[in-house]
Amino acid sequence: MAYRLVHWEMMGADGAGLKTFYGDLFDWSLEGVPGFSDYYMTSEDETGIAGAIGQGNEHMPNYQALYVEVPDIDAHLAKVEAAGGKTVVPRTVIPDTVIFGLFTDPAGNMVGLVEPD
Repeated sequence: MAYRLVHWEMMGADGAGLKTFYGDLFDWSLEGVPGFSDYYMTSEDETGIAGAIGQGNEHMPNYQALYVEVPDIDAHLAKVEAAGGKTVVPRTVIPDTVIFGLFTDPAGNMVGLVEPD
C-alpha cells in the first residue's frame, strides 16, 4: 500500500515574516489557526496540498517537512529507526487537531507522519 502526502510545513524564526514573504510571493491567502500563534495555513485549492507557514520552536527554529498519512505512527517510527533514520518528535496528540510525529531520514531531511482522525 502506498501512503500519500497530506501536508507540508515551512517554519522559521519569524513566522509572521515568512507568512508575508510567501503570501506575497505566491499570492497565497494564509489564515491563522486558532490556539496557535504564528502558524498560518494555506488551502488545498491554492497550493495543491494544504500546508502551513509559521514560527518554529526553540528546538527546531527553521525546518521544512512533508507529512505522510500512515495508519500507525509508532509502527512507522520503528521502521524509520530500523532503516537508519531518527525520531525527532514521537507520536504526539494535539486534541481535536492532529496526531503527528517527525523523523529525519539518513540524509537529515525532516519528514512528518500523521494518523487519520
